[in-house]
Amino acid sequence: MPPPKMPPRGRILIVDDEANARAALAEILHDEGYTAETAADGFKALGKLTELDPDVVLTDLKMPGLDGLALMEKGHAACPATMFVVMTAFGSIGNAVEAVKRGAENYVTKPLDTEVLLAVVARAVEKSRLVRENLSLRARLRDRNVFDHIVGDGPRMRELLELVAQVAPSRASVLITGESGTGKELIAGAIHKASPRSRAPLVRLNCAALAEGLLESELFGHERGAFTGAIARRDGRFQQAHGGTLFLDEVSEIPQATQVKLLRFLQERSFERVGGNETMRVDVRILAATNRDLRALVDAGRFREDLFYRLNVVSVEIPPLRDRRTDVPTLAAFFLKRYAEENGKAIDGFDEDALEQLENHPWPGNVRELENAIERAVVLCDEPRIGRSHLPVGVAPRPGFEGTPEVPGASLRDLERWAILKTLEGCAGSTSKAAAVLGISTRKIQYKLHEYGAPGGEPGPEDET
Repeated sequence: MPPPKMPPRGRILIVDDEANARAALAEILHDEGYTAETAADGFKALGKLTELDPDVVLTDLKMPGLDGLALMEKGHAACPATMFVVMTAFGSIGNAVEAVKRGAENYVTKPLDTEVLLAVVARAVEKSRLVRENLSLRARLRDRNVFDHIVGDGPRMRELLELVAQVAPSRASVLITGESGTGKELIAGAIHKASPRSRAPLVRLNCAALAEGLLESELFGHERGAFTGAIARRDGRFQQAHGGTLFLDEVSEIPQATQVKLLRFLQERSFERVGGNETMRVDVRILAATNRDLRALVDAGRFREDLFYRLNVVSVEIPPLRDRRTDVPTLAAFFLKRYAEENGKAIDGFDEDALEQLENHPWPGNVRELENAIERAVVLCDEPRIGRSHLPVGVAPRPGFEGTPEVPGASLRDLERWAILKTLEGCAGSTSKAAAVLGISTRKIQYKLHEYGAPGGEPGPEDET
């Protein structure tokens, strides 16, 4: 029975424009147990770098076309754990020393001393492996930190986080969709943190918060005098995010004139400041989010189809909380711990009734609504555990008022409360939309919510409208 095959000592790429030198070096390294590949020039070596991912590149300094120094500079970017050892004639040691200053691990002089060469290569392989271990450890720690604040262990969330881990290392644009309160900004932050751009800025912009003229200035910047109040040149969010990521929240609200300029940037990676003629170029990855159906807006002629496809290279859809009810107890425990610590309270958890109510509630406001409900419960709780009475009225109806009130039998007050809370639920928590449906003022709804102890209310005189 033949002895088991030993793993190679390391992967070496030999780059030299002399065929005999390449062949001789490859034979020496093979005999020592290394996997050795060869390339006749710097350009061919670049093609093999990402395929082989060598531990060491042993390269001649002087080569036609792409020389050893240029190969090293380009190779470091593609393979950060690869060590470069340069070969040079004895009379050109100054060039080799310069190469070491610019990032080479070591150098050897021609004619080569085999023992010296093997010692240098062995040390370089060992250093490459240490660098790889370090990079792997950093990646694991980064991934752990990336998902620290994304809570959920159900199958839908596991699929979502696997997708985030897949798309994060690329530079592709990502469209994050989901209802309000599902955590789109949190997912955008996770994609940025898990990407190679994590040390550069993540710049956020809510596209619905600004008028058209101001939005364009915020994105692209402006020159002095571009409009009234522009007293100095100002960099926009694209320049602020150079080397990093720009997150465009509520991207569906971008006016069509600004959509054209955003499309141009995605196609050409260039733009001009408002009121300026100088073409600016930046390296920025775009993440966009919306709670609306962009495809429907495209069909309605309100969103450019070409921009939609540019933004939607990868689609990440966040499921609503009602579709991942198994995550509710985990999320509730997470928020309970956070707000108990913030308020200096010792609360052990939830009683069975409260937990059952949390799991059965449809959560039209999603995770944001759940967080608000738990914060309120912590503030009101003066017992060891949170009970149903500590939850907002909309989550835990008071005794005798479960679900739809019976008519006759319910009081006018009960009917009014049921109508307001159910309408708000159908309007995704929007008091203005609910007021329009019910034919009353927004102020009255806010006052009633405060009276019920539900999120979104505020004290004040009742509006009789």
